Amino acid sequence: MIDRDSSFEEDLTPPGATPTLDSLPRRVADFPTLGEALDYAARGQRGMNFHDARGTLAQAYPYALLREDALAHARRFMALGLKKGDRLALVAETGPDFAACFFGAVYAGLWPVPLPLPTSFGGREAYVEQLRVMLTSSDPQLFLYPQELADFAGEAARICKVESRNWEGLDGLDQSSADLPSSTEGEIAYLQYSSGSTRFPHGVAVTHRALLDNLHAHGVGIEVDPADRVISWLPWYHDMGLVGCMLSPIANQISVDYLKTEDFARRPLAWLDLISRNPGTSVSYSPTFGFDICSRRMSSQTRAADRFDLSRWRIAGNGADMIRPDVMQAFVDSFADAGFKAGAFCPSYGLAEATLAVSIMPPGQGIRIELVEESELSGVGTPSQERPRRYRAIVNCGKAVAGMEIQVRDASGAVSPDRSIGKVYCRGSSVMHSYFRDQESTNACLSADGWLDTGDMGYLSGGYIFIVGRAKDMIIINGRNHWPQDIEWAVEQLPGFKSGDIAAFAITGPSGEETPAVLVHCRVSDPEERGRLRDDIRERVRAITGITPVVELVPPRTLPRTSSGKLSRTKARNLYLSGEIQPYDIAA
Repeated sequence: MIDRDSSFEEDLTPPGATPTLDSLPRRVADFPTLGEALDYAARGQRGMNFHDARGTLAQAYPYALLREDALAHARRFMALGLKKGDRLALVAETGPDFAACFFGAVYAGLWPVPLPLPTSFGGREAYVEQLRVMLTSSDPQLFLYPQELADFAGEAARICKVESRNWEGLDGLDQSSADLPSSTEGEIAYLQYSSGSTRFPHGVAVTHRALLDNLHAHGVGIEVDPADRVISWLPWYHDMGLVGCMLSPIANQISVDYLKTEDFARRPLAWLDLISRNPGTSVSYSPTFGFDICSRRMSSQTRAADRFDLSRWRIAGNGADMIRPDVMQAFVDSFADAGFKAGAFCPSYGLAEATLAVSIMPPGQGIRIELVEESELSGVGTPSQERPRRYRAIVNCGKAVAGMEIQVRDASGAVSPDRSIGKVYCRGSSVMHSYFRDQESTNACLSADGWLDTGDMGYLSGGYIFIVGRAKDMIIINGRNHWPQDIEWAVEQLPGFKSGDIAAFAITGPSGEETPAVLVHCRVSDPEERGRLRDDIRERVRAITGITPVVELVPPRTLPRTSSGKLSRTKARNLYLSGEIQPYDIAA
């Protein structure tokens, strides 16, 4: 496939940045290997553009320069004695250094392993432990990191006895004169660590073929346009950030503007400023919370149109967690006067074990929901006369991308009919090769005939997939199933709470019965106010579940996160039961 209009127009390029349009005919990720994808992109003028916290362009980095730097790094890695198939771990800081090292590893036949940056949760010890776990799992021959993380990364490397160095010192190293190794489509391209929100994180081994097939499916799915430009703040250690917003723009020859994740966290509206300044059409993705925080930052006294122009935002991709239609509607309400169109929303579903995308909503259709009665979600019907009928809005996550099949199966493993909730499975050429050095876990989720158990629950309707929750997160009380998201969202409706402040899970009571427990970030200090807040939360959860929960108020920033910033309910439960999470003492 090529651009419908491959002419070059300078007026679609932000000043100083790589161009939006290019004379290079577009190929939609139809390459056998990732290195060949960069080779082709480097023949054009497009590239990466890095912006500071205020959204000002700090550095333009054409794909041609990325390729040049990557090839030099590949020869340096070879001179250091690294061999084809060795792992190269590197902290995934958004910037030219990581990009050049990542592709240097690819050109040298190594397996790059992106590792997370520290978050504001957990502190030094938690981050060092996170690195230790992933370094132990991936067993790299070299670990690279930016200078500002030398203390953290260096300590993790010393614990694991892994050779490490600051990547800023690579330029002074000798380069090997030997020929670069060749790669084939069936070989491993990189290791991607899943977020580990419901289990110990695994290194997902992704082949060049799986990656390029998924990138091709992504380009076809969003109907990539000549005037498209990607804008992203997503971290490069998460599959949506790495695959969707770093590798896809290269393989599909699209210029991209980056804002660091930590800068987005401090100034989220800078993301919308970047989109507003793009005179082409914008493609930009975010989990639900990104749209939520932007809506919350807009003052009711401020008109969005006075600051933003979102009329050219063509694909407002949404994925990576449960999509909440109330948050999406709030975003539309906040930014409609700035030209944002509800039809730009592009719900999707995916996971690292499928490289990234499993399904994408056709562009222009926006958020489509179906109302599902609670008894259907729980799988156990309750006569309507015993309680009011309650419904939950489930978002349509689109159709399977090119090359992917989706099935929903019941508890016996039989394929379920339309609109019947069960376990979601997918099969296709972009499903992972395996979990690195973990055949037991691979066999547990990947069948011999290629079907991947996603661990998610959902249903199909007319070829569209609707995701209702994680199977392992489900809370089962008196034979009825309750999704923790429903409990958490109910508590969030109380004043003063936001997404990520609440963790719901099941614990075993004194008599052996399952009881819902709800941990809630508390920002009030008065004991009486805390007591009233706890009672309000208890009543809110009782209204949803019919069960009186255990409600614990905990200090802000107590609830643990995964490497991608999502709430980790399993870890929250474990920390609570072990006593490592200490709730506030509130008199009964």
